Amino acid sequence: MKVLLLSRYGPLGASSRVRFLQYLPYFESQGIEVRVKPLLSDAYVKALYNGCFCLHEVLQGYTTRILAMLTARYFDVVIIEKELFPFMPAIAERILKFTRVPYVVDYDDALFHRYDCHPNHWVRRLLGKKIDTVMRHAKCVIAGNQYLADRAKKAGAPKVEIIPTVVDTDRYQPRPRSNPNELTVGWIGTPKTSRYLQPLLPVFASLKQKFSVRFVAVGANHEDFEGTPVDVWPWSEDSEVASVQQFDIGIMPLVDSPWERGKCGYKLIQYMACGLPVVASPVGVNREIVKDGENGFLADSVDDWAEALTTILKANLSQIKNFGNKGRKLVVNRYSLQAQASRFCAVVKEAKN
Repeated sequence: MKVLLLSRYGPLGASSRVRFLQYLPYFESQGIEVRVKPLLSDAYVKALYNGCFCLHEVLQGYTTRILAMLTARYFDVVIIEKELFPFMPAIAERILKFTRVPYVVDYDDALFHRYDCHPNHWVRRLLGKKIDTVMRHAKCVIAGNQYLADRAKKAGAPKVEIIPTVVDTDRYQPRPRSNPNELTVGWIGTPKTSRYLQPLLPVFASLKQKFSVRFVAVGANHEDFEGTPVDVWPWSEDSEVASVQQFDIGIMPLVDSPWERGKCGYKLIQYMACGLPVVASPVGVNREIVKDGENGFLADSVDDWAEALTTILKANLSQIKNFGNKGRKLVVNRYSLQAQASRFCAVVKEAKN
């Protein structure tokens, strides 16, 4: 069986890496040959993380995508990450539908809100229903959570499967605390998403006065946290697991808006796979992943965050380990590559028929 994967990014793009690329060895073991054709290059991703926009990379990516589309008829199934051409009507997806090449489309965020909630009237008018069209013409829509699945069903998708974002629990393993005399509260993400930490900086400063604790942001920009209680560590694919393993507590603050409700809680899954207690905003799928008081805490207001972090910082080693063990068990059973690979493979095989 031959599959054409039209991902948004290459290995540097987190969504493409965790939603697709980590599954490729399993697909190969099942006799599925996957050809990967990303839309945007790693050079584009690097520029994006540095706050730049590379028009020539976008134009080159669109040209490459058109050429890849011309080869689609030689494959049994096409997998699309989100959409074929951002900020263009769903013409390419319609063409794919009418050429009888079945496609599966995957969503790990509320991309439809980029269009239907866009501040520009003409974008909302021309593209507000674009993703609904893409979903409706797909053989199957894979959604990372219930919020996204509900949108796909409302759009008229013929089949919807919920496959959460996962980690490889053979890679993400708990390890002994690196410094028993100081706890590390950690966050991992990108420069763009580190803005969610800003409202909590006064809480961090206050807690540093009361406890032997440090705060770490992996993947953030140093400039954004100069003069704050937060230490910034660099991110790389090779070091991300080791970075999380140095945390004692993992955090995922969010604001409650339509876009954030579509997120898939990947940070929480990374933390919990490493046996960490977590604190998260009660937004979207976070409510499902965090069992409040069992594997961590949900915290809404700034005061809630201070209280939740204080509770864990005051806990003894046995209590912290108990939180972490429950979180690890949940990830192994539901949010692991090992638990979901066969389901993803089955969806793709079924789309061929």
